[in-house]
Amino acid sequence: MCSNLILMGVVGKPHGVRGLVHVRTYAENPQTLEQSGALQDDKGRKWFLSWRGADSVAELRDANGTPLADRDAAQALVNTRLYVPRTALPEPEEEEFYHADLIGMEAFENGLSLGRVVMVHDYGAGASLELSDGSLVPFTQACVPQVHLEQRIITVVRPEEVSGEEGRGVGKRQKTEVQP
Repeated sequence: MCSNLILMGVVGKPHGVRGLVHVRTYAENPQTLEQSGALQDDKGRKWFLSWRGADSVAELRDANGTPLADRDAAQALVNTRLYVPRTALPEPEEEEFYHADLIGMEAFENGLSLGRVVMVHDYGAGASLELSDGSLVPFTQACVPQVHLEQRIITVVRPEEVSGEEGRGVGKRQKTEVQP
């Protein structure tokens, strides 16, 4: 997928028989998907989303404004990823980062490369960065004190409990302190 596109949601199971679908949104505010205008899928198709009630139920319309005809059409779109151009999103506030901006950044600890950020995981208790060497780093101010978007590098300070080696030391970064 193009690096200037940001994943905003994924089409889930159909809802009812009239072409409605569940959509899992990755936006902080689900209304962002509706207000963003055209969403794009992996095949380059354009979609317009309108929320229909609770429980993440939405109507999808194609580029011509035609809604999904029925449950079978909705079922055919299950697991379709929906993106928006990066330029359509507001700039993040200070100490906030889009996951897509972090992926691919090179991580350094004590001047040594640990690899690149390959994934940002966020299961609700705070984000973690997965590095290309397989390690996970909590995305906190203490463990990732510096993020240089322009240079595409981050500085990592892993606590002993994370690095497993003596002397070595993902949304809005949590302000946590590493206890000695």
